[in-house]
Amino acid sequence: MSAKYKKVLLKVSGEALAGEKHFGLDEDTIAEISKNIKAIADMGVAVSVVVGGGNFWRGRSGENMDRTRADHMGMLATTINALALCSALENAGVETRVQTAIEMRSIAEPYIRGKAVRHLEKGRVVIFGCGTGNPFMSTDTAAALRAVETEAEIILLAKKVDAVYDSDPNLNPDAKRYDSLSFNDILGKELGVMDSTAASMCRDNNISILVFGLDDPYNIVRAVQGEKIGTLVSRDGKRD
Repeated sequence: MSAKYKKVLLKVSGEALAGEKHFGLDEDTIAEISKNIKAIADMGVAVSVVVGGGNFWRGRSGENMDRTRADHMGMLATTINALALCSALENAGVETRVQTAIEMRSIAEPYIRGKAVRHLEKGRVVIFGCGTGNPFMSTDTAAALRAVETEAEIILLAKKVDAVYDSDPNLNPDAKRYDSLSFNDILGKELGVMDSTAASMCRDNNISILVFGLDDPYNIVRAVQGEKIGTLVSRDGKRD
């Protein structure tokens, strides 16, 4: 089956990279994710990745800490994850570049839009670390921003749950699962798929989001092939 999309941005949470450990990095999990990123890259899909840092640090973890400093610590955590994913992709034979929104030239390229686009044109996977480089901004917002800047067709939002529900399916066995939603649904119902800044940016720039579970990393391939997995969030709330 061929790819439905030619340019995608994959958002991977830090927790996903921790696997069953729930903290830090699980090499087997990262290798499996990398194998499936390679699979879609081999299909001719231009792939960029935004990583979270929740497996090491969350801004709200520092209750008695200045929020700006805590968020900067979270940005450093995303860089650890970006480098780990880059290493796994290179081990899988994928040419990869890491770009960070905060300059750290000894270990990664600074984020430059034109350079990122050129890497994608050359078939390289580009991993974006440090979020947007600004405090009070989530990595979901970074994913939306980088998707707009690199003209991605869709954001693949890989999460712990397999779709969007009206309540937590782990706590409510009767939680309603959505096949498709509009951005106004997400914002109006406060479903918590991503923060409102990210959702608004995707709506205003007409970039759809596919929310799916990463418990099976092959879902990355299924998503790119257009299989009906997860929940599709789009401007009109419809699914083909």
